[in-house]
Amino acid sequence: MNVTLRQLRVFIEVARLQSFSRAGDEIGLTQSAVSRCVRELEAELGLKLIDRTTREVQLTEAGGNLIASVSRLLTDLDDALREIREIGEQRRGRVVVAASPTIACRLMPQVIAACGRQFPYIALGLRDDVQSDVVRRVKSGEVDFGVVVGPIAAEDLLTEPLMTDSFCFVSRADHPLAKRRQVEWKALDGQRLVMLDYASGSRPIIDAAMAEHGVHATVVQELGHPATVYGLVEAGIGVSVLPWLALPLPADATLVARPLTPRAERTVELVRRRDRSLSPAAEAVWSLITQVPARTEDLH
Repeated sequence: MNVTLRQLRVFIEVARLQSFSRAGDEIGLTQSAVSRCVRELEAELGLKLIDRTTREVQLTEAGGNLIASVSRLLTDLDDALREIREIGEQRRGRVVVAASPTIACRLMPQVIAACGRQFPYIALGLRDDVQSDVVRRVKSGEVDFGVVVGPIAAEDLLTEPLMTDSFCFVSRADHPLAKRRQVEWKALDGQRLVMLDYASGSRPIIDAAMAEHGVHATVVQELGHPATVYGLVEAGIGVSVLPWLALPLPADATLVARPLTPRAERTVELVRRRDRSLSPAAEAVWSLITQVPARTEDLH
């Protein structure tokens, strides 16, 4: 038996529209071509499927039975072909994204979870590095793209603003400033600070905010990762200033975070090489990340 998909699709349109001419208009065939497809299908099956008169088209019993079965099969086939096309052309492969630690710990887990739900055939890998290493990995092609603290000024890179993030005061719960609902920048004057080091894109912004508000404090430790900052703050070495994206605090820690006022912001950006197009899979992940809330406060 040599029944073709074209014959079946034409037959379904004729049955749905109850007209050879309207079916032809719908699928882009002449009326004679539609009639020929139906005749060929009937000849191949050895059954009459349609009774034709000058005024109407009626399905025979065999035609009605065929419609019931074939419509369901073609729907399943279309769904399967659509899935294969998405896998093969757009949404399959491995994508590696690098992100600064203060971005990776809170934002990227949500992205990875969403990617798993929306694109199950994409394997998304995360590299959490200090900002300078994220930029280096993007430039060298080790990763598909990066998520960094902006602005990044480099002619060989393309950036896209993603969201804004602000800063918080972090201390032990027994620190005098921890009793406040919010902490003014100038209240940091004279404090001992445990800070992110200058490999972090946030540090210059924090320094600028403290200078603007006349803060004179002693930086007692400079570290690369927020987790280490938390440990030293909890040990009583000092207090800290961190971006909100560096939270949440460790579950068993006796630490609190309070908003710093007036609000100082940093920009989070996507960054990739200017001279290299993203793969379809990487493009899908890039688009997914752009759907995150525009401000830290909107993250849940």
